[in-house]
Amino acid sequence: MHGDHGETERVPTAVNDVGTAVMDAAFAVHRELGPGLLESVYEHCLAQDLIRSGLSVERQIGVPVSYQGERLDVGFRLDLLVDRKVVVEIKAIDALASIHTAQVLTYLRFSQVRLGFLINFNTLRLQDGFRRLVL
Repeated sequence: MHGDHGETERVPTAVNDVGTAVMDAAFAVHRELGPGLLESVYEHCLAQDLIRSGLSVERQIGVPVSYQGERLDVGFRLDLLVDRKVVVEIKAIDALASIHTAQVLTYLRFSQVRLGFLINFNTLRLQDGFRRLVL
């Protein structure tokens, strides 16, 4: 149901293009700032880079959960929603765990977005903290 790099064909080209812009911006932010800062700093800088590149970015948006036909505002928020096509969850932690992947997959499911990125900026090499998820 989900995966990473090999599933680009399951995502429309327009969505993959936004995803590529997110990846490029994330690597640029990490190159300039490096590890060790707060998630909020990375979130702000990544959002600014994406906005400068012409994309729309919504920050800290609530996503309601539907349960048995009832809409529940239970207070979970996605860090970034880019062009209403890509969810970005930002971390600045020692290591990603399976719960973080599950978190992004849940965000994708309830926001009805197919492509998401889980990015841990607290790594020496950003590719070690980067996960592409497709629902």
